[in-house]
Amino acid sequence: MSAQVIDGKAFAAGLRDKIGEFATAFEAKAGRKAGLAVVLVGEDPASQVYVRSKGKATVAAGMNSYEHRLNDDASEEELLALVEKLNNDPAVDGILVQLPLPKHLDEQTVISAIDPDKDVDGFHIINAGRLSVGQEGFVPCTPLGCLMLLQDKLGKDLSGLNAVVIGRSNIVGKPMAQLLTDANATVTIAHSRTKDLPAVVKQADIVVAAVGRPEMVKGDWIKPGATVIDVGINRVAGAEEGKTRLVGDVDYAQASEVAGAITPVPGGVGPMTIAVLLRNTMVSAYRRENIALADGAL
Repeated sequence: MSAQVIDGKAFAAGLRDKIGEFATAFEAKAGRKAGLAVVLVGEDPASQVYVRSKGKATVAAGMNSYEHRLNDDASEEELLALVEKLNNDPAVDGILVQLPLPKHLDEQTVISAIDPDKDVDGFHIINAGRLSVGQEGFVPCTPLGCLMLLQDKLGKDLSGLNAVVIGRSNIVGKPMAQLLTDANATVTIAHSRTKDLPAVVKQADIVVAAVGRPEMVKGDWIKPGATVIDVGINRVAGAEEGKTRLVGDVDYAQASEVAGAITPVPGGVGPMTIAVLLRNTMVSAYRRENIALADGAL
């Protein structure tokens, strides 16, 4: 068996096109563009790349991008004051504080300061609570993107399917498990300390790997025909000295011979994260202007 490749890049491109259509309609109805504010503290090279790509994608989708940069030694008071300013800015529908922050800043304090209704990253404890009890709120972008890929492949209702989520982070693992539960899958949260982890994974019709260990999930862990979503992005040594390559948390070469469908790394889950960020910002804009948005429209 050779698994079908789940093309996250193509799906994300389609989602961004759809968001662009909603952005045009929003501007006509609200008399303004939707706006996403991104805050970057410090000079971390990877974070700078992410912020740049988010800004370009926001503008390309027909929204305003507001970029705020603070020095590496910015105080927590300075950062919190900026967040409060953005909370009160009617032109801003979504706020994203790029993580990680410098070590002298407390990430949870900063996230908690963001207006939950502008928390398009979905990290605020209120949005986590809303998800857990089925209320309307924002879901972290990566797990929501994973669910979109799964439902595009398997259908909206995942009843009768066993799902194993490997990883229990607040950003991916826990919200992913909740989303799968809400889609009627039977869900197990596993992790590095799970007893006989390969056997647990082997029972799954759906595997979501988000543990942060390069190629940890082997082909013989996978149930034949299972759908595998690989969230991991790990840089490892390449074949040539001094070169590196990106791999996921799943051994792709092995798993693709067993699975029914699988996301590649890169080109699978990664492109979905920014696309869903734009989607969340668009949803926020519609809600804040009290413009009706049909369930499932985005």
